[in-house]
Amino acid sequence: MPADGYVIVHPNREKASSKATKAAVVLLLLVSALVLVLITVGGWAALEGAKALQVAYIALYVLIALLVARWKRGVLPVASALAIVLLIFAAVSAPRWFDRDRAGFTDPALDAGLLGLLTVVLIALQALVILFGMRGFLQAWHVEVERAVENRGRAYHDWRSARVAER
Repeated sequence: MPADGYVIVHPNREKASSKATKAAVVLLLLVSALVLVLITVGGWAALEGAKALQVAYIALYVLIALLVARWKRGVLPVASALAIVLLIFAAVSAPRWFDRDRAGFTDPALDAGLLGLLTVVLIALQALVILFGMRGFLQAWHVEVERAVENRGRAYHDWRSARVAER
Protein backbone atom coordinates (compact mmCIF):
# COMPACT_ATOMS: atom_id res chain seq x y z
CA MET A 1 0.00 0.00 0.00
CA PRO A 2 1.51 3.33 -0.98
CA ALA A 3 1.98 6.09 1.55
CA ASP A 4 -0.45 9.02 1.63
CA GLY A 5 0.20 11.37 -1.24
CA TYR A 6 1.64 8.62 -3.48
CA VAL A 7 0.18 6.32 -6.06
CA ILE A 8 1.60 3.10 -7.54
CA VAL A 9 1.98 3.00 -11.31
CA HIS A 10 3.28 0.34 -13.70
CA PRO A 11 5.34 2.24 -16.29
CA ASN A 12 6.23 -0.80 -18.42
CA ARG A 13 2.55 -1.51 -19.05
CA GLU A 14 2.18 1.85 -20.78
CA LYS A 15 4.72 1.03 -23.49
CA ALA A 16 3.35 0.27 -26.94
CA SER A 17 5.51 -2.85 -27.19
CA SER A 18 4.07 -4.22 -23.95
CA LYS A 19 0.51 -3.57 -25.08
CA ALA A 20 1.19 -5.20 -28.45
CA THR A 21 2.82 -8.23 -26.83
CA LYS A 22 -0.08 -8.64 -24.41
CA ALA A 23 -2.59 -8.44 -27.26
CA ALA A 24 -0.58 -10.94 -29.32
CA VAL A 25 -0.34 -13.45 -26.46
CA VAL A 26 -4.07 -13.20 -25.71
CA LEU A 27 -4.95 -13.57 -29.39
CA LEU A 28 -2.58 -16.51 -29.91
CA LEU A 29 -3.91 -18.34 -26.85
CA LEU A 30 -7.54 -17.84 -27.89
CA VAL A 31 -6.87 -18.88 -31.50
CA SER A 32 -4.98 -21.94 -30.20
CA ALA A 33 -7.95 -22.84 -28.02
CA LEU A 34 -10.28 -22.44 -31.01
CA VAL A 35 -8.10 -24.67 -33.21
CA LEU A 36 -8.00 -27.23 -30.38
CA VAL A 37 -11.81 -27.12 -30.18
CA LEU A 38 -12.03 -27.76 -33.93
CA ILE A 39 -9.58 -30.66 -33.74
CA THR A 40 -11.26 -32.13 -30.66
CA VAL A 41 -14.82 -31.89 -31.99
CA GLY A 42 -13.86 -32.84 -35.54
CA GLY A 43 -11.77 -35.82 -34.50
CA TRP A 44 -13.68 -36.95 -31.38
CA ALA A 45 -14.46 -40.42 -32.79
CA ALA A 46 -10.84 -41.03 -33.77
CA LEU A 47 -9.12 -39.62 -30.67
CA GLU A 48 -7.64 -42.25 -28.40
CA GLY A 49 -7.03 -41.29 -24.80
CA ALA A 50 -6.33 -37.63 -25.49
CA LYS A 51 -9.86 -36.30 -25.06
CA ALA A 52 -9.48 -35.19 -21.44
CA LEU A 53 -6.07 -33.67 -22.13
CA GLN A 54 -7.38 -31.63 -25.05
CA VAL A 55 -10.36 -30.36 -23.05
CA ALA A 56 -7.98 -29.42 -20.22
CA TYR A 57 -5.74 -27.54 -22.65
CA ILE A 58 -8.71 -25.62 -24.05
CA ALA A 59 -9.82 -24.57 -20.55
CA LEU A 60 -6.28 -23.67 -19.46
CA TYR A 61 -5.59 -21.60 -22.57
CA VAL A 62 -8.79 -19.59 -22.14
CA LEU A 63 -8.03 -19.05 -18.44
CA ILE A 64 -4.45 -17.99 -19.15
CA ALA A 65 -5.64 -15.63 -21.89
CA LEU A 66 -7.97 -13.97 -19.39
CA LEU A 67 -5.17 -13.63 -16.85
CA VAL A 68 -2.75 -12.17 -19.40
CA ALA A 69 -5.44 -9.70 -20.45
CA ARG A 70 -5.40 -8.52 -16.81
CA TRP A 71 -1.58 -8.02 -16.96
CA LYS A 72 -0.74 -11.16 -14.95
CA ARG A 73 2.84 -11.72 -16.05
CA GLY A 74 3.42 -14.84 -13.96
CA VAL A 75 1.34 -17.08 -16.21
CA LEU A 76 3.44 -16.34 -19.30
CA PRO A 77 6.10 -18.99 -18.53
CA VAL A 78 3.29 -21.45 -17.76
CA ALA A 79 1.71 -20.70 -21.13
CA SER A 80 5.07 -21.18 -22.84
CA ALA A 81 5.68 -24.48 -21.05
CA LEU A 82 2.22 -25.75 -21.97
CA ALA A 83 2.84 -24.62 -25.56
CA ILE A 84 6.09 -26.63 -25.67
CA VAL A 85 4.28 -29.79 -24.58
CA LEU A 86 1.39 -29.19 -26.98
CA LEU A 87 3.83 -28.47 -29.82
CA ILE A 88 5.47 -31.85 -29.22
CA PHE A 89 2.11 -33.67 -29.13
CA ALA A 90 0.96 -31.89 -32.28
CA ALA A 91 4.22 -32.61 -34.10
CA VAL A 92 3.83 -36.31 -33.32
CA SER A 93 0.13 -36.46 -34.22
CA ALA A 94 0.06 -34.35 -37.42
CA PRO A 95 1.45 -37.11 -39.68
CA ARG A 96 -1.00 -39.59 -38.13
CA TRP A 97 -3.97 -37.47 -39.20
CA PHE A 98 -2.69 -37.46 -42.77
CA ASP A 99 -2.23 -41.27 -42.61
CA ARG A 100 -5.93 -41.70 -41.72
CA ASP A 101 -6.98 -40.76 -45.25
CA ARG A 102 -6.64 -44.43 -46.21
CA ALA A 103 -9.28 -47.14 -45.93
CA GLY A 104 -9.73 -49.07 -42.69
CA PHE A 105 -9.60 -46.14 -40.26
CA THR A 106 -12.46 -44.67 -38.27
CA ASP A 107 -13.81 -41.66 -40.13
CA PRO A 108 -13.72 -38.52 -37.97
CA ALA A 109 -16.44 -35.86 -38.22
CA LEU A 110 -14.07 -33.59 -40.17
CA ASP A 111 -11.88 -34.84 -43.00
CA ALA A 112 -8.64 -36.35 -41.67
CA GLY A 113 -6.60 -34.19 -44.06
CA LEU A 114 -8.24 -31.05 -42.67
CA LEU A 115 -7.54 -32.21 -39.12
CA GLY A 116 -3.91 -32.77 -40.12
CA LEU A 117 -3.73 -29.26 -41.56
CA LEU A 118 -5.26 -27.81 -38.38
CA THR A 119 -2.67 -29.72 -36.36
CA VAL A 120 0.14 -28.21 -38.46
CA VAL A 121 -1.39 -24.76 -37.90
CA LEU A 122 -1.46 -25.56 -34.17
CA ILE A 123 2.27 -26.29 -34.28
CA ALA A 124 2.97 -22.83 -35.73
CA LEU A 125 0.65 -21.20 -33.19
CA GLN A 126 2.46 -22.89 -30.31
CA ALA A 127 5.83 -21.67 -31.56
CA LEU A 128 4.41 -18.14 -31.58
CA VAL A 129 2.92 -18.57 -28.08
CA ILE A 130 6.37 -19.55 -26.81
CA LEU A 131 8.04 -16.62 -28.56
CA PHE A 132 5.58 -13.93 -27.52
CA GLY A 133 5.07 -15.40 -24.04
CA MET A 134 8.76 -15.16 -23.24
CA ARG A 135 8.97 -11.72 -24.82
CA GLY A 136 6.17 -10.53 -22.54
CA PHE A 137 7.84 -12.09 -19.51
CA LEU A 138 11.03 -10.15 -20.25
CA GLN A 139 9.16 -6.85 -20.54
CA ALA A 140 8.77 -6.61 -16.72
CA TRP A 141 5.08 -5.83 -16.55
CA HIS A 142 5.25 -6.27 -12.77
CA VAL A 143 7.52 -3.28 -12.05
CA GLU A 144 5.82 -0.80 -9.73
CA VAL A 145 6.87 2.80 -9.14
CA GLU A 146 5.53 5.16 -6.50
CA ARG A 147 4.68 8.61 -7.82
CA ALA A 148 3.75 11.61 -5.75
CA VAL A 149 0.25 12.93 -6.09
CA GLU A 150 0.37 16.51 -7.39
CA ASN A 151 -2.41 17.94 -5.25
CA ARG A 152 -3.92 16.04 -2.31
CA GLY A 153 -7.28 17.78 -2.77
CA ARG A 154 -7.69 16.39 -6.32
CA ALA A 155 -7.73 12.91 -7.65
CA TYR A 156 -4.24 11.72 -8.59
CA HIS A 157 -2.99 12.58 -12.05
CA ASP A 158 -1.32 10.48 -14.67
CA TRP A 159 2.32 9.67 -13.79
CA ARG A 160 3.48 10.93 -17.19
CA SER A 161 2.33 14.46 -16.39
CA ALA A 162 4.27 14.27 -13.11
CA ARG A 163 7.43 13.48 -15.09
CA VAL A 164 6.87 16.46 -17.35
CA ALA A 165 6.32 18.72 -14.34
CA GLU A 166 9.56 17.48 -12.73
CA ARG A 167 11.65 18.62 -15.71
